[in-house]
Amino acid sequence: MTISTRGAGKAPAVLVLEDGRSFRGRAYGAVGETFGEAVFNTGMTGYQETLTDPSYHRQVVVMTAPHVGNTGVNDEDDESKKIWVAGYVVRDPARIPSNWRSSRSLDEQLVDQGIVGISGIDTRALTRHLRERGAMRVGIFSGEALADEETLLARVKEAPQMVGASLAAEVATKEPYVVPAIGEKKFTVAAIDLGIKGMTPHRMAERGIEVHVLPATTTAEEVYAVAPDGVFLSNGPGDPSTVDLTVVKAVLDRRTPLFGICFGNQILGRALGFGTYKLKYGHRGINQPVQDRTTGKVEVTAHNHGFAVDAPLDKVSETPYGRAEVSHVCLNDDVVEGLQLLDQPAFSVQYHPEAAAGPHDAAYLFDRFVQLMEGQRA
Repeated sequence: MTISTRGAGKAPAVLVLEDGRSFRGRAYGAVGETFGEAVFNTGMTGYQETLTDPSYHRQVVVMTAPHVGNTGVNDEDDESKKIWVAGYVVRDPARIPSNWRSSRSLDEQLVDQGIVGISGIDTRALTRHLRERGAMRVGIFSGEALADEETLLARVKEAPQMVGASLAAEVATKEPYVVPAIGEKKFTVAAIDLGIKGMTPHRMAERGIEVHVLPATTTAEEVYAVAPDGVFLSNGPGDPSTVDLTVVKAVLDRRTPLFGICFGNQILGRALGFGTYKLKYGHRGINQPVQDRTTGKVEVTAHNHGFAVDAPLDKVSETPYGRAEVSHVCLNDDVVEGLQLLDQPAFSVQYHPEAAAGPHDAAYLFDRFVQLMEGQRA
């Protein structure tokens, strides 16, 4: 990403997809150029949490909601220390933010962090195009970065693909840190940071868990140095096929209670011997229906993933760690949304039960993790 000017929100801008389709609008946020994978988010709210979610690293996010920025930006709702999206696409940005918690406009925040965006385009048409053709590489250009579209298209095609991208270490913490339990400490969890969001350890802390957040490159010895009652695998960006499985397999070998979400679900799936694959356009939003096959309950859930686990829905599978089954499934397209081992304490889901912006239907999964640790201790 390069930035040529700041704050020139009325500058002409163009979005160029790798298949040659383009959309012209006006700069939103910083002016310059940026590249990434074009994806769309169907959430009506929660844009601040979306922007600061490390799982969006190297992705240009298209918001399907037409009005974005209405409530501005505050200092409490960020999920990490910075905006991670590579670019931002909206139809009608708010002219004046209005909320008692707002400290600045979204446009100002994007400019301050150098995030190149575009506004005033038909995001419905762009979303339909991505649904039909699939997520693909994209570039946004404004100001001095503008050139003829043939030149811009060539530059987009030079950008790296998401398939094969190893990105977790780029967004994870470099040094371990501890989130203390709220109230009485009941358990210790080693959370492997693959792109963790701030609300995740907070949800565990609320349940009396002291969370040791460890770098993505941590070793099994470093995990067990904190004497964990359980191990947590976080969400994160990139291709799950690039992740080393040594630590996960060590945790399974020792039968330590294990809980994974999103990227962590894909990693557990690979450790169990299942494959992963790239979805055509992924699931991103806070309104995705998922059925918990254990209870039959349908939950409205928050998603952000472009890859999924290839596991059979119609049978129990034999794995190196005992029997496993698909515990949750997406009702839109039958994508695997959760796994559980039947012979030892390990499970995962593809979505986000911590969802700070809501919904909170799946918060019980943290209680399920606590129950696994209680059972193991007993």
